[in-house]
Amino acid sequence: MLKRILTYGVLGLIALVMLLPLLWLVSTAFKSSTEDIFQFPPQFLPQQPTIENFVKVWQSNPFGRYLWNSVLVSGLTVSLNLLFCSLAAYPLARLNFRGKAAIFTLIVSTILIPFQVVMIPLYILTVQLGLRNTYLGLIFPAIASAFGIFLLRQAFQGVPKELEEAARMDGCSELGIWWHVMLPSIRPALVTLAIFVFIGSWSDFLWPLLILDRPEYYTLPLGVAKLAGAFSLDWRLIAAGSVISIAPILLFFTVMQRYIVPTEAGSGLKG
Repeated sequence: MLKRILTYGVLGLIALVMLLPLLWLVSTAFKSSTEDIFQFPPQFLPQQPTIENFVKVWQSNPFGRYLWNSVLVSGLTVSLNLLFCSLAAYPLARLNFRGKAAIFTLIVSTILIPFQVVMIPLYILTVQLGLRNTYLGLIFPAIASAFGIFLLRQAFQGVPKELEEAARMDGCSELGIWWHVMLPSIRPALVTLAIFVFIGSWSDFLWPLLILDRPEYYTLPLGVAKLAGAFSLDWRLIAAGSVISIAPILLFFTVMQRYIVPTEAGSGLKG
């Protein structure tokens, strides 16, 4: 019992330390005076909480447009990642063909290449394709990922072969097996990949900064960065914009985490 108490105590302390910046951000967003931010000792609970900061940020900036851009770009990025990564991972996991191991090794090795190395050639290619200041230009570099292919390949390999053989005996094509058998069997892996891709796409700042110069295409990270100059570093308004930016991520994770559970497809075999 003592060991369990110590374990949970240490874990709780670590969680509190990790949450402190987020709590301070939310607290700052609801404070009514700039002086309250710099009080010592610091006060997490605002003396006179107000939503005026959120109203001012929303009315003085096109945050509704930024929010729509982020939702559109992140939604399309997640959908395309799930589609292309699963299509690439399925043959690497379940089919036999010459060079399969070499192709998989080559794909995984690209994880070691930092984005900054390919950033300039990727930018040149995007401009040459006429995708600058477009939604497709924002999505283009992230429609598939080596991490996603690796994750889904490992998940596909864990699906019992008996399910695949039963579907093939029923006359199902390879594409039908992928859609009707494999994808339902790896739902937790798909949800996990969706969460990672959504967070990465939603919080991406560098690529939109490079590819966009028209404010109507700005995503929320660029909109929040714009607040620093618009309000001369009024930390309450910047904090309010940041809370608006991270709230959808927390909501998405809260909704999706309930689906990260084992499915019944893998146990659908009768002895």
